[in-house]
Amino acid sequence: MKKKYKLLLLLLFANCFAAQAQDLERKAEKKITRLETLMSKAEREGFDVTREKTIIWFSKEFLKIARWDENNTDFIQSTFEEFKPLKGDKAQMAKDLPNFERKKVVEILDKGIANLTRVMNGTIVRRPVAKVDWENIKVEKDQFTSNGKPVFLYDYFSKSMGNPTLDSNIYNDHLGNIDRIGGVTPLLLNEDRTFNQRTLNRIVRHPDTKAGYLLLWNTNIPEWIEKQEPEVTKGVNTFMGFDIDNPLMREVWGSIMQKTGEVTKGRKAVQLGYILANEPHWLSEEGNWAYKLGEMNELSSYTLDKFKSWLIKKYNNDLAQLNKNWKTEFETFKDISFVFPLKKETKGSPFRYDWDRFNMDRVTEWFSFLQTELHKTNPKGDTHIKLISHFFSDDERSHGIDLESLTELTTMIGDDAKTRERDIRFDKPEFWEANYSYHWQELCVSYDFMESVSPDKIHVNSETHFLSSVAWRKLDTSPEYVRNNFWLATLHGMDAGLSWFWARDPDGSPEARFENNIYSKDRALSESFAASVNMQPQVANELTQVMMDLNSFSEEIMALRRQRKPIRLFHSETSAINKEHHMTQQYDLYESLFFEGFPVGYATENIIKKQDSKNWDVLLVYKTEYVTDSEFNELQNYLDNGGTVIMDNETSLSMNEYGYKRSKTLKKGKGNLHILKTDEYETLKTFALDLIADKLPAVVLSESNGAAHKGCTWRIAPNGKGGYVMTIINLGKTKARLNVSMRNGEEIKCTDILTQQPLKTMFDLDVHGVLLLEIEKTKN
Repeated sequence: MKKKYKLLLLLLFANCFAAQAQDLERKAEKKITRLETLMSKAEREGFDVTREKTIIWFSKEFLKIARWDENNTDFIQSTFEEFKPLKGDKAQMAKDLPNFERKKVVEILDKGIANLTRVMNGTIVRRPVAKVDWENIKVEKDQFTSNGKPVFLYDYFSKSMGNPTLDSNIYNDHLGNIDRIGGVTPLLLNEDRTFNQRTLNRIVRHPDTKAGYLLLWNTNIPEWIEKQEPEVTKGVNTFMGFDIDNPLMREVWGSIMQKTGEVTKGRKAVQLGYILANEPHWLSEEGNWAYKLGEMNELSSYTLDKFKSWLIKKYNNDLAQLNKNWKTEFETFKDISFVFPLKKETKGSPFRYDWDRFNMDRVTEWFSFLQTELHKTNPKGDTHIKLISHFFSDDERSHGIDLESLTELTTMIGDDAKTRERDIRFDKPEFWEANYSYHWQELCVSYDFMESVSPDKIHVNSETHFLSSVAWRKLDTSPEYVRNNFWLATLHGMDAGLSWFWARDPDGSPEARFENNIYSKDRALSESFAASVNMQPQVANELTQVMMDLNSFSEEIMALRRQRKPIRLFHSETSAINKEHHMTQQYDLYESLFFEGFPVGYATENIIKKQDSKNWDVLLVYKTEYVTDSEFNELQNYLDNGGTVIMDNETSLSMNEYGYKRSKTLKKGKGNLHILKTDEYETLKTFALDLIADKLPAVVLSESNGAAHKGCTWRIAPNGKGGYVMTIINLGKTKARLNVSMRNGEEIKCTDILTQQPLKTMFDLDVHGVLLLEIEKTKN
């Protein structure tokens, strides 16, 4: 009898699920019909309904997806099980997913109906969407343009592989329509130095109709190379499957780059550039995540020889000085040896400085070589690298990535910066949770730095991790969270973002490559599907909606992000290499300035040397004890030429790269030197703001959020009519009560220019809230 009741109970639950599914499906279909009817009427009355067309498209797609997921619960369950950090009953999650997707479809339809109704009855006024002309993109200095205006491009990286890029079911205004030629690997070159004709034909015959990119996949080493060069796979990492110091690989890639440049020169399909590497890294210290994956566990003889040559040049052939620094007794430079991977305790030693600096220099030289070879046949070919941006904002420095040098080298800025809520592998709160709703540090710190290094370059994030990553996934991500992230990234410089990742075929099923690999060793792929955008209609739709809004106001956004950076934080990679927590310390000062209404800037030796110092008013030097003589001399030169430096105390700049006490101290010269004799970053901030009081924004934003810490970042720009455009982004964990005023006390009025609704000068902004305002002075 118990078995009978159990079966009846299971049958009852199944019937309930089926009934709920049918009810949600019917409800969604009715709302689709209702919205389409409303759209037809709106178009007849002259209203733009581009936004609603996207809602309809995603609604229909996700109803189709829900049906597939419902009929393939075993597969969906396996995807949840593959992603180990995701907590919960995976079988139940798979059963619940289809109706979750249907509910979210209903939600975006309800929102769409409500918004269009408000548009039609005059409650709100929307600017028509500035649609992207994917086939006629122009690359102009620091921006892409479409139809004569700046445009922010959007799409997905690793997008439903196996489908042609001309398939309008996947490449369209809704998902994005950025082309990709496909990957180039060492397999392109044969042992006899001819080219693989099949691969070459694929590239040559690829349609050239719209803007796209080409990616170098630095894996798949041919057998003939491994036979000729047994050491070729020493010192490798996940996406760099060969030793970059190997002479044969240099020859191979030189030939490939020249041929690739030749056959793609002048084509639209590379307007977003040649991506020279996918997430390169050469982490050299034992015990880190890369070490545990077997990366960089040994070095080739070529790398060791190159290091010795680097040391000879660095020490000007003075072996005695090296021995003094390293506390060794080598008789010749050829005798130099050391333990590799590096021991953690070597951090901060002269030996460790030399290795970390060399590691960065050799990596920069490799990418310089690739770019040079490309430019031999395609001199105007744009380049960037999918750089892991937290390698700058984090304290670790054994990875070989000099973000400044690589940003300066390539013709575009490139990265795959991420944001997230709490790392789902952690049970305890992270440090940022005390004040913020999500972790934005990596994105903003790295972007502000790269934009300071190369302010006139286009910025491409070729794999945005704002929606999901290995450390964070949330099935019920709010549309407001999505909007906040993409608005923030665009404000800080992003011109194109390819989100990770779209893996649905037109019939709603996961792409064949994904289905085939779900049980494979390709962990990055098999773990990515669960709780991703591929299961969240509200996320996919909002990503496109926010990009439509950003493009409709692209000129205002560009004006906001081109604002002058009056205060520059002096950055020394020398201190970052030597100190255990240098970037953590620097973040305190950065964060304190982040909410003052202007972009935070950086200055380095090269920035001071190469850029016009009129672009800033003051340099802040904080807890930067180690600098090279060259860095120190450039700061002194800046002062000699009338610059202004604020320094925490005389401990900063006091040592060279090897920890030896510097005999010189900064002198004010023709400029102004303020040594505050403090360890407190707030003291530097207050002093700097007082010093440039007349350069601060004309508009003031006051915030009350129930905490002592600000949560809303903002910027203003003149609107050309005597007023200002202003954007406000709430990164805080609570609703904020805000007050907008003029610094000079003039009366103003505010308008939400996304809706043309008037706004009082005091108002609330919800968690994840984003505003774009017009501020006008009122006549007395």
